[in-house]
Amino acid sequence: MAAFARVSGSVGLITLQNPPVNALSAAVRQGIVDSVQRALREPEVKCVVICGQNGIFCGGADIREFSGPMSGPPLIPMIHSIEVAAKPVVAAIEGSALGGGLEIALGCHYRIAHSKTRLGLPEVTLGLLPAAGGSQRLPRLIGVPAALDLITTGRHVTAAEALQLGMVDQVTDRNVTDVAVKFALSVVGKPLDARRISMHSCPHSPDLDELFERTMQHVRQRARGAIAPVACVQAVRAAATLPYAQGMEKERELMATLFTSGQARALQYCFFAQRAIGRWSMPSGARWDTSKPRPVHKTAVIGLGTMGRGIAVTLAQAGFPVIAVENHEKQLMAAKQAISGMLERGAKRRGVTPVLNKITYSRDIQSVANADLVIEAVFEDMALKEKVFQQLSAICKPGALLCTNTSGLNIDHLASQVRNPELVVGMHFFAPAHVMKLLEVVYGPRSSSEALATAMAVGKKIGKVSVAVGNCQGFVGNRMLEHYVEQALFLLEEGATPELVDQALEEFGFAMGVFRMSDLSGLDIGWRVRKGKGLAVPDPTTGQTARVQQGRRYSPVADLICEQGRFGQKTGQGWYQYNTPGSRVGKPDPWVHNFLKDYRARHGLVARRIDHQEVLERCLYSMINEGFRILEDGIAAGPEDIDVIYVFGYSWPRHRGGPMFYAHMVGLPKVLERLEHYHQAHPDVPSLQPCNLLRKLVANGSPPIQKWKEVMKKINSRL
Repeated sequence: MAAFARVSGSVGLITLQNPPVNALSAAVRQGIVDSVQRALREPEVKCVVICGQNGIFCGGADIREFSGPMSGPPLIPMIHSIEVAAKPVVAAIEGSALGGGLEIALGCHYRIAHSKTRLGLPEVTLGLLPAAGGSQRLPRLIGVPAALDLITTGRHVTAAEALQLGMVDQVTDRNVTDVAVKFALSVVGKPLDARRISMHSCPHSPDLDELFERTMQHVRQRARGAIAPVACVQAVRAAATLPYAQGMEKERELMATLFTSGQARALQYCFFAQRAIGRWSMPSGARWDTSKPRPVHKTAVIGLGTMGRGIAVTLAQAGFPVIAVENHEKQLMAAKQAISGMLERGAKRRGVTPVLNKITYSRDIQSVANADLVIEAVFEDMALKEKVFQQLSAICKPGALLCTNTSGLNIDHLASQVRNPELVVGMHFFAPAHVMKLLEVVYGPRSSSEALATAMAVGKKIGKVSVAVGNCQGFVGNRMLEHYVEQALFLLEEGATPELVDQALEEFGFAMGVFRMSDLSGLDIGWRVRKGKGLAVPDPTTGQTARVQQGRRYSPVADLICEQGRFGQKTGQGWYQYNTPGSRVGKPDPWVHNFLKDYRARHGLVARRIDHQEVLERCLYSMINEGFRILEDGIAAGPEDIDVIYVFGYSWPRHRGGPMFYAHMVGLPKVLERLEHYHQAHPDVPSLQPCNLLRKLVANGSPPIQKWKEVMKKINSRL
């Protein structure tokens, strides 16, 4: 709702009331309409101030209303009634003014913001555009280039930047409502036409056509198939080239197309999924988030390679004191320099002081004795990690949480190396750890709910999107990724090239295809993992790596590439060739094409034409099939957990919603049919055999993704 009161004798104060962010629900919109009408009707009221309850102006639309028919007063006429009011209307902006909240403020005649306010039009992140006049008023207020930047990215700006851009008229450190009331009284009787943004023309931009052409090209490249950013450019172009009324009609047309699109559904699903996993529960139905986390005052990181450095930076930036341990002097000195640089660059970017004093360095593992939480980040080798955990068990104080940053090793086995196995959990960060948002928090059968709650609480404090997952080989993300990569290699054997596979995946929306990504991360990493699993081992009699290993089809193509010393960007050659080692621009490599041709001839394989559709179906459906197995096994609590992991950890395109949501959008019967088709063609590839949960969901009429858990409950959980 919105409350109305008269203050200072003649100021009508309208307060938006809908905790926690005063979202524009039907009741709030009705309250605003009623309050504005009252303020304009009462002769005692000379001016109006609009503010929000509890230190927040307005977080925008209540997107829960998007799933059904809209009720209550529409936003556009409501904002228009504010703008055409004969009495001055001032927005007192505190906390945040986002989306529809900022659009209301743009409809006001004046805007005053508290210094700690953040403003923005983030609709593009939900697959939409600011469609209550935001795409038409903002360019008229701050100019086309700045409006294009804010609307196509959805980024938030500080009050200081908003003032510089001209979005607000004044910034204050004092009580913003009091300042706005006083300001409103000072402008009573002044002409208002110049303050009505819709009556402005866009500030002149030279070379307007060139600006829009350049922006559209940049946006299409960055959007990777997302349609909302493109529509945002078209809407701003309408503001720059059409009268306001025609621009509003164009905004309405574009929004109508976006609102019903699958991409908007996917992006809104991502929005809710991220919040759902914050209220994490287990497949059994038990809720462990009610367990009280232990206090964590001091942290430690063991091993200062690339991952350890990033983890130390992340902890320090969140305010945790960190003991950083590395027993090799040369590595320790390099880590110190690298970490200092990361902290300084991060502080400069955020406009704060670097927290260099939060980290102390040591070569002695004994220095972690008083830490409340220790994260082991040594080389991905079980024997080495066992040794570290044995040492930590002897050194650390009772009650210290012992975490491992393993990307897939057995958490329960590591827990067996310590006195208190219930205090061992996995904290699987993603590289670079100080940048990537995802954190897989892995619990084993002995992990206590308190330990898990503590790791999740720390994850939240360091700004990660934390997902609780069960203990198995590869956990969730890497377990699924294995099948994605495996199918890509099989496609090379059957006639594809690395660039064909990558092009199909990049057109789907991935920032990089599987082979470009492999070159970036280093082919030797996967080679080492495969050797650790007993794969990638040449037959002693033939000297060749077998194409059937452990009872299933295996592709040794990547192993043979590695045997040539081709590890990707770091060596200047991998699946692609690079001008110099470390270069990031890869070109198709004739050597790889000849190698694949010789490989097929050697193994009697006949190359065939492979199209983009087969690439997507083989790579994505095999990954999705494994996702269903993970749900079946009780390793993830629900499809939302898997999708959040893939969007935030593996660059799955957000406008596709995540692998499980994508399966839901494609249609489970279609996924099942194509998997059966490919498994029939490749019976020696078990990952293509549709799993029981997928079959049961189809047999149950392919319920919406939100109903999958009801079917999952009928399947025994291993948790």
